Amino acid sequence: MVSSTSRTFCRICHAACPVEVEIEENKVISVRGVKEDPLFKGYTCIKGRQIPDQINSQERLRFHLRKAQDGHFEEVARDEGLDEVAKKLEEIIEQHGPGAVASYTGTGGYQSSCALATAEAWHKGIGSHQLYTSVTIDQPAKTTAPMRTGSWGAGINNFRDSDIFLAVGNNPMVSSYSPLGGLQGTDPFTKMREAKKRGMKLIVIDPRKTEFASSADIHLQPIPGEDPTLLAGILNVIFENSVYDHDFCDKWVELSTLNSLINSVSRFTPEYVSKRCDVDQGEMIEAALMFANEVKGGAGTGTGPSMAPHSSLTEHLIICLNVVCGRYNREGDLVESGNFLYPDSPRLAQVIPAKDPTPGPSSRFRNLHGYRGQMPCSTLADEILEPGEGQIRALIVSGGNPVVAFPDHELTMNALKDLDLLVVLDHRMTATAELADYVFAPRLALERADVPHLMDRWFAAPYTNYTDAVVEANSELIAEWEFFWEVASRMNTPIPLPGGELALDHKPTDDDVIDLVYSNSRMPIDQIRENRGVIHTGKEYVVQPADPDCTSKFNLMPDGIESELDEVFMESTGAELWPGFDPAIHTFRLTSRRLKDVLNSLGTELPQIAARSTTNYAYMNPDDMKDLQINNDDLIDISSPRSTITGVAKTDKTLRRGIVSMAHSWGGVSLTDEKVRDIGTPTSRLTSAREAIDPINGMVVSSAIPVEVQLAKELSSN
Repeated sequence: MVSSTSRTFCRICHAACPVEVEIEENKVISVRGVKEDPLFKGYTCIKGRQIPDQINSQERLRFHLRKAQDGHFEEVARDEGLDEVAKKLEEIIEQHGPGAVASYTGTGGYQSSCALATAEAWHKGIGSHQLYTSVTIDQPAKTTAPMRTGSWGAGINNFRDSDIFLAVGNNPMVSSYSPLGGLQGTDPFTKMREAKKRGMKLIVIDPRKTEFASSADIHLQPIPGEDPTLLAGILNVIFENSVYDHDFCDKWVELSTLNSLINSVSRFTPEYVSKRCDVDQGEMIEAALMFANEVKGGAGTGTGPSMAPHSSLTEHLIICLNVVCGRYNREGDLVESGNFLYPDSPRLAQVIPAKDPTPGPSSRFRNLHGYRGQMPCSTLADEILEPGEGQIRALIVSGGNPVVAFPDHELTMNALKDLDLLVVLDHRMTATAELADYVFAPRLALERADVPHLMDRWFAAPYTNYTDAVVEANSELIAEWEFFWEVASRMNTPIPLPGGELALDHKPTDDDVIDLVYSNSRMPIDQIRENRGVIHTGKEYVVQPADPDCTSKFNLMPDGIESELDEVFMESTGAELWPGFDPAIHTFRLTSRRLKDVLNSLGTELPQIAARSTTNYAYMNPDDMKDLQINNDDLIDISSPRSTITGVAKTDKTLRRGIVSMAHSWGGVSLTDEKVRDIGTPTSRLTSAREAIDPINGMVVSSAIPVEVQLAKELSSN
C-alpha cells in the first residue's frame, strides 16, 4: 500500500504545533512533530498525537442530522438541511427582526481560521448584533481592562529576553496559553529550561503547585479568589519601598491616578494581605521586590483569575503592576511576534489612550453592553427566555457546547429548549447537539486549508505557517465558514469580509475565503503560503519613537476601581459576592483546572484519552480527603449556594488545603450526574447567570466558587 507524508499543523488547540501526517489511501495513519521546524523543534502534545483517532473515529459524525417530531434524530441530506434552516431563519427574521438570530462560536470553532470572521460578516449581512463567543465565558477582562486604562503601543516585554516573569493562575505547560510577554505553547518545557538557564526569575501565584510553579523561584499559594488582595499588597510593597519606575510613570501616567492608586492600596499591608490570603509575609514582600528590581519582564494572568471574583479588578491590577514597573518595550526594541496575518501598523513607544470598554449594543439585561463586536454570554439565556423586542429565537452554535460551558447549567438548557431553531456544527454529539433541531457535521482540521490565526500574535518569533487540506473530506461534510456561506446564498444576504464581499453566485474555496479574511495582512497571503514553518529573521517590528504630539497617559484609576478596592478591603473573603454564602458551610473553594490530555472535554471520545480518564475528577488535598473520610474514586457531593454537583474524588498533593480543583465544560444534559464516571459533571451548574457577575465585563464568577464537600449520599467506590 502506497503511503505519503504531508506537513501541516495541529488545530486541536490554538498552539498550532507543526506535524507530519502519514497518509495511506486518504486515511491518516500517524502524526509526529516536525523536528526541522525552527520554532517548535518537533514538539507536540498528547492531544495532537491523537489526530488519527479523531479524524478516523467511528464516533465522528459523517452525516447531518435533523430532529424528527418524535424527538429522535434522522439523517438529512446536506442541501435539504440547509434549505430548511435558511427558510426557518427567514421566517424568524420576518416575524421578529434580524436581532432574533444569534450565533455562538466556541473553542472548537476558534480553531478554524475563517469560522469566526465569516460568522461576524454573516451577522452584518443579516443585520444582527447577537454574536457570542467563548471569550466572554472565561477571559472578558483581558479585553475590557486595558481599554479602561489605556495600553502601550509597543506591547509588553518579550519572554525571550525577560529577567523576570510573574504569572497569576497561568500554567502554559498544560494550557499552551500565556498572556503576551509570557511563555507560549511552542515547546514550553524547553523554553522554560532555557529561560532558567539564562537566569530568568519566575514568580507564580497559584493555589496549586502546577507544572509551571515547579520552576518558580517564588511560589505563592493564596486562598482562591484572593488574587486582587494579593496584587494590591504587592503594589503596596513596591510603592512603600519606592522601587517603581519613577521616570516611566512621570512621563506616561496621569499623576493624579498614580497617587490615587498609591493611596488605595496603602491599606493592603503585608500583615493584612498575608493573613487574609494565607501566604508567607516574607515571601510576598520578596516577590514584590524581586519583580520591581529586575530590568525587563512582565506580569500576566491565565483564565482562572478571569473567572474568579473581581475579575476586572484583578486584570486591572496586573496592568498597574506592569505600568508602574515600566514593563514595556521601548524605542529600538524588537517585538517578539511578527503579527503577519493582520494589518501592518507601527509599534510606537507611547500610550494608546483609554476608551469606552463596552461600546457595543446594549443587552436587555444587567446594564451590560457588547464589546469587540461580541455580546456577553452571561446574558444569552435571558435574551432567549425573556419575551419582548429583541428576544432571540434562533441560535447557531459553531464548535461549542453551551450546555456545559455556559454559566448556570439548568438555565442554559431551559433557554436552548425554548428556541424556535437551534443549529449545531460539531463533529460529535455533544450535550448541546442533543438539544438541537439540526446538527451539521464539519470538516476537521486536516480536511481544510488554514493559517495559525490565533497564535500569529503570540508566536515567540516572527513566524509564518500555512496548510492546505492534506486529506480529502467526504463531500457531505461542511466547513464552518461554508455553512454561513450556504445559508447566505439561500437567503441572498451578503458576507462582507475585509477583502470584499464573498461571492454568492459560485462556491468559494477555503483559500478564496482565507484571501478575503486576511486581505490586509502585513505579509501578503501568497507569501505566507510560500513560507510554511519559517522564522523571518529581520522581519521583527522595531519599536518606533513616540509621536512628538502624543499626550496620552495611562489612567490607573478609571471609574469604579477605587470603590471596588474599598469593597475588597471590607470583605473577609471574595466569596461574599455570592448570595447565600455561609462561611460555616461553604468551607472549600472550587477552582477551574486545565488538563493536559484534553481541551476542556474535547478528546474524551478518543480511545487513548478515554483510557486515562472519562471524567473531570474532583481533585483535593489528601489531608482534606482524610478528614472527610473520602477515598480515591469515591463519589462526593459538591454544593455551592446555588446548586449541587456530584464529582469523583481524586487526591492531589499539589493543592493547598481547602480546594476542590475541577476542569470546566464536562458533563451532559442530566441534572443528577448519574453518568459522572463516564462523562464528568458541569461545574457551571454551581453558578448563576444572574448573580455574582462582574458589572463591567459581565463575567459570571466561575472559579473560586464557595462550596461544601461531603460524601455522596449513595457512596460508590471502585
